Amino acid sequence: MSRLFQAPPKFHPSEWHVANKMQCASTESQKSSSERMIAESQRLVDEIEKTTQKTQSDVNKKIEQRLEEIKFWRQELDNKLEQIINETEVLLTFKTRLEKALESCKEPLVIAQKCLLNRQRRVGIDLVHDEVEQELVKEVEVLQGVIALLECTLEQTIEQIRLNRSAKYNLEMDLKDKFTASKIDSYCASLTNNTPDVRYADNAVKIEGNFISPEDWTDFSNINVEKADKQRNNSLSLRAMIDSILSQTANDMHKQYEMVNVAFRNRVKEVRDAKHKLEILLASVMDETALQEKNIAALKKAIADKEGPVKMAQTRLEARNHRPNVELCYDTVQYKLISEVQEITNNIQRQDTLAQAETELKGLSRRQLSLEEEIQVKANTLYIDEVLCMQMRESVCINNF
Repeated sequence: MSRLFQAPPKFHPSEWHVANKMQCASTESQKSSSERMIAESQRLVDEIEKTTQKTQSDVNKKIEQRLEEIKFWRQELDNKLEQIINETEVLLTFKTRLEKALESCKEPLVIAQKCLLNRQRRVGIDLVHDEVEQELVKEVEVLQGVIALLECTLEQTIEQIRLNRSAKYNLEMDLKDKFTASKIDSYCASLTNNTPDVRYADNAVKIEGNFISPEDWTDFSNINVEKADKQRNNSLSLRAMIDSILSQTANDMHKQYEMVNVAFRNRVKEVRDAKHKLEILLASVMDETALQEKNIAALKKAIADKEGPVKMAQTRLEARNHRPNVELCYDTVQYKLISEVQEITNNIQRQDTLAQAETELKGLSRRQLSLEEEIQVKANTLYIDEVLCMQMRESVCINNF
């Protein structure tokens, strides 16, 4: 029991003094370390505050700079978008002009082809490959060439409008993205440390794979601007070409149209002159026919008038041939009767011109028929050229759209 209640060991006074000194020294050392830590912490807090403020200030400046960059490119894109929209609208009016010009070529082509078909109805010698036909064939070729050129140009215009709209779409998409980016960066610029919206965001500093470099960002908009400029310049060149084509084709069509009309007028005058000459010839033939008919009648009367004397002379000779014996004498009466018969017979035979006159009359009749047919041919040609073709061509209207 006495061991259980044994008193704890006691220290020497010197040990007590040493222990107190050690406590004081340890406390002072800890206090000094704590003071240094406080000072270092304060310095670190001040430094971090300054760094944070500086960094935030730099970030704010960068955001402002970024907003200015976005503003610059938005202005550039807006300008190019307005230009390409205006150019596309103007090009659409040129497309309409081409379509109207193309439509206006159809009627002249149909009329030229109808004129060629109508002129196939000419007959006889008038079915000739004359200057009118040559100019009409050339007019068809010119119109077909103009139509082919306008169709090709219209296809180019439609394609250019598509390219303009593609460039416009790219600009609009770029502008839309920059508008969104501008709103986001403006929101970021408005934030402060005390803004209620600020919060921790996990993985905020993680850079995703779809991030691009500032150079690529600039290049992207620059490429869109360059494409828009390129398509606008192409569109301007195309419009100049369309103006030239519309003017030149209208001039070519009008020139050939006039060439055909001049050829028609010349041909109509030529045919009318020929018809007039034929009509004069016909009148002279008809006059000559009347004279020949009178001549034949006179010849027939003259022949008929000689029948009595011939019969009487031949009757006398026949009767005197019956004189008896020595009375059958070749006296002067006999001689004269024979001479009379021969003379009258010869005179009748000389009038074989009756057959020739009748032949001439038949020839005149054939000539009259031929002239009448030829005059009808000319009348038919005049009707085709002057009435059917030239009147139909009056409806042609060639405009410079």
